[in-house]
Amino acid sequence: MAIMLLGASDNTNAQNPLDTEGMNIIFILVDDLGWSDTELYGTTNLYKTKNIKRLAERGLTFTNAYAASPLCSPTRATLLSGQASARTGIVNAVGHTRNVRLEATLNTKGRVGDKALKVASATRLNNELPTLAKQLKASGYATAHFGKWHLGHAPYIPTEHGFDVDLPRANTAGPSGGYLAPWNYNNFEPNYPSEHIEDRMSEEAISWMKALDKEQPFYMNYWMFSVHGPIQGKQDLIEKYKKEIDMSSTQRSPTYAAMVETMDDAVGALLDEVDRLGIADRTAIILFSDNGGNMYINVPESTTDGTEYTTFPTDNAPLKGGKATMFEGGIRVPCVIVWPGLTSPGTKTDARIQSTDFYPTLLNLVGASIPKDYPVDGIDFSPVLKDSKWERKEPMFTYFPAPPPVQNWLPPAMTVHDGKWKLIRLFHQGENEAHDYLLYDLEKDISETKNLAAKYPKQVKRLDALLEKHIEETGAVIPVPNPDFDATKYRPELIGVRPDRKNKKNKKNKKKKRKKKLVEVNDGK
Repeated sequence: MAIMLLGASDNTNAQNPLDTEGMNIIFILVDDLGWSDTELYGTTNLYKTKNIKRLAERGLTFTNAYAASPLCSPTRATLLSGQASARTGIVNAVGHTRNVRLEATLNTKGRVGDKALKVASATRLNNELPTLAKQLKASGYATAHFGKWHLGHAPYIPTEHGFDVDLPRANTAGPSGGYLAPWNYNNFEPNYPSEHIEDRMSEEAISWMKALDKEQPFYMNYWMFSVHGPIQGKQDLIEKYKKEIDMSSTQRSPTYAAMVETMDDAVGALLDEVDRLGIADRTAIILFSDNGGNMYINVPESTTDGTEYTTFPTDNAPLKGGKATMFEGGIRVPCVIVWPGLTSPGTKTDARIQSTDFYPTLLNLVGASIPKDYPVDGIDFSPVLKDSKWERKEPMFTYFPAPPPVQNWLPPAMTVHDGKWKLIRLFHQGENEAHDYLLYDLEKDISETKNLAAKYPKQVKRLDALLEKHIEETGAVIPVPNPDFDATKYRPELIGVRPDRKNKKNKKNKKKKRKKKLVEVNDGK
């Protein structure tokens, strides 16, 4: 549901106290941090996140916070623009690609066994958008971006979107060269051998804060590389967690646990510096994740006695699925907001918010303007910062028309949350090119085990009408029936099943070896 916001004098929330204007903002976006990857919700016995807990003790923890996409680039675009993925056209993790496309397009070809054609994502965040950083900068804020970007190579970089500083100018999906130095960034050398990129990023962010004019408010994007792949940690921490692994648990990667602790240490470093500088009472801090936890990379590990095994980085249980899926594990994420003067220490809320909502909320809180006639799909959730009982009245949408085949994947889909209900529309997956549906009651079934679509057809019809309205309002490019669909090639039993990439890789390697032998023979070797 798009809301036309008409400028600062019109859109500043009257309930927000005036002393929120000019508040410093630190936005910590963790990459791939799952809902069960911290100690916030009582869902892990392995990961240690004492500093995120420390942050929660200062402010408000959200149990129902959502990324607007189960992949990183789309969520990042919604954070900066306030616009839904259906409107920006960024619907896949393609910001690192060389192909420049500012709008989504419909693929004209697909696999003959697919019922619907996927959507080709826009690959860049359009420089013409009045991003969050641009609007804050226009209101007198110093702005800086540290860490991962993933929304486009030059000229579609942070400094073109309102940021004064961009380090280390990184547009890769993960840290270039890995987490431990040497890295592959131009004009950005490590301070010491094997320096961890997150240690360095927090150090750079702290140096920037210390150098600022104390009278000028600032907005800092600290968009972490952690805990995205490659799954790589500090060796001493890996050895520490090897002693704590319970092999009966589905969270049993000591390397990933080490990554979580290093990420948490970076959060602690920022908190310590905010306190040391004496600016805690005028600095808002937000911790959020761009999508659910990664459950499909194979991580080689070993026990303390040297026994080797392979596991996934994490498990989002009790939520179903993970990164790149439309189930709760793919989009429900950890979130803490500390806003001095508004949030109460150590509180929790069940209020539902989404990444798209930060744009109007933050700009309204600090008194910054939103351009006239600029369509904003997010809502202002600032009332919940003062009243944790506040409830969202508007429906919430997730658009994912180009899914990769990971565990628990679904065909091209779109989701609406409204009250306790969640409806997933599967584009053209039913009979005679009709849509198919999954309906869940999240109050009773957080793990999405029982599809209620057949039992509650009126709810399906009502919620599907909301989806249709969202499509119309955003001008979304949507999947259409595949004209080349061959029913004999359709394999519905493989929906939700992760392909055996290991076998494919082995076959590919065998082909390479055979090709190499042929070349050697032909070269007379």
